[in-house]
Amino acid sequence: MRYVKGHGTGNDFVILPDADGDLELPAALVRALCHRGTGIGADGVLRVVLSAAEPAAEQFRGEARWFMDYRNADGSVAEMCGNGIRVFARYLVDAGYEAAGTLLIATRAGLRTVEVPPAGDVSVDMGPPEFAPGPVPVTVVGREFAAVPVSMGNPHAVCFADDLGPAQLAGLDLRAPVYPAEIFADGVNVEVVVPTPGGVAMRVFERGVGETASCGTGACAVAVAWAARQGGGPPAEVQVDLPGGRLTVGWDERTVVLRGPAVLVSDGVLRPEWLRLVAGSLGADAATADPAGAEAAPSAAGRAAAGV
Repeated sequence: MRYVKGHGTGNDFVILPDADGDLELPAALVRALCHRGTGIGADGVLRVVLSAAEPAAEQFRGEARWFMDYRNADGSVAEMCGNGIRVFARYLVDAGYEAAGTLLIATRAGLRTVEVPPAGDVSVDMGPPEFAPGPVPVTVVGREFAAVPVSMGNPHAVCFADDLGPAQLAGLDLRAPVYPAEIFADGVNVEVVVPTPGGVAMRVFERGVGETASCGTGACAVAVAWAARQGGGPPAEVQVDLPGGRLTVGWDERTVVLRGPAVLVSDGVLRPEWLRLVAGSLGADAATADPAGAEAAPSAAGRAAAGV
């Protein structure tokens, strides 16, 4: 099984090209791939599949050629990933499956338009934010916040710590947050935010992963919550500093646009022996239909369907 490793501001992913939709991806295999001690190590997995070959993308066939199948590090399925979709799009261009420019990509949160230059930062139209009734009580590091609930295709609880600065934020022992399960039945991504001279700084605890160096949808949720709180948006543009780097979020009356780096780090091949070990140690759920034979490159039929 071939893979590519990539990241967006330190939010890292294992990319599994699977144009024809042949690869089975059970939760146990995702967990093994993402394990930083015994696997490749990542915050999540991006399976790259043609919409025509993916049942979950049936409604998008004829509109978007590619579907982003995103899994959290714990194996759970996620609707959207702002850093992931930029890395996903960069892979499509750098691998030669799409030309640089505007790409329309299907996700479980809907269609997303991505601008991919030949080199440099990648931008994605994240769609409009949805503010839910709030505030909502969320406890982080033993402190209760009046969190702002925002959806960017996935749920977020934005916690403002106005009495802290970036240095104090970096020193927090960020542990698993406590939130009302009746409001966030499927879990929630929790951001702790402090002001900076140029915008905001944040840390994030992602559902299904834990703390990560960056979260694209979280940066969007933070930016719009911050702008609304300041009475400054839309329109607004907010610089969001994360442990893994800086993202820029633009918000207008129509949508939110996320811009930042999308880096492909390496290409690799998973050894058949490791895949068999994973399948044997974790049970049948960890196996693929043919894990040792799964390939990154699409078949001739898949390449033809992709127009490459």
